[in-house]
Amino acid sequence: MFARSLFVVAAVAVAAVYVPGLAGTYLPAQSETKAADVPKAQPVSTARYTGNRGVTLEADASGHFSGLFTINGRKEKGMIDTGASMVAINLSTAERLGIPRKDIDFRYAVETANGKARAAYVRLDSVAIGSISVQNVGAMVLEDKALSGMLVGMTFLKGLSSYQVDGAQMRLIR
Repeated sequence: MFARSLFVVAAVAVAAVYVPGLAGTYLPAQSETKAADVPKAQPVSTARYTGNRGVTLEADASGHFSGLFTINGRKEKGMIDTGASMVAINLSTAERLGIPRKDIDFRYAVETANGKARAAYVRLDSVAIGSISVQNVGAMVLEDKALSGMLVGMTFLKGLSSYQVDGAQMRLIR
């Protein structure tokens, strides 16, 4: 039962990363862009730290909420995904975060938007953004070809007092 649940969680997390990209594949590209039409570069993190208990994230041009997280003491950009049951990271990110390769056991088979992949369950010591932090967070590690970055799912969000979206802002409260 646990393995089946992990399979569903990982599949949802991976689909959430790749499905939005499919829209760009099928939409026509604009042939010419004027300098005035080019959007300004986004900062690495759009998070505003609003005191010792809260963080406000601004939506990017695609409507996603991303920020610079501190995972196990190391910085990593991640996207909030309320539809993902768990935090999901790829193998390269896991290694950058200091998770020993010997602790990553790809024993779960998952189905992703890119096909079948292997996944491993790990525990992150801490996941933090700004002044808020959640300890002992469950996460899935997927192979690099199955996931391009980090999704911050419900195993982090359930550790907060609340989170809410108001227009182009997401507020995380510890």
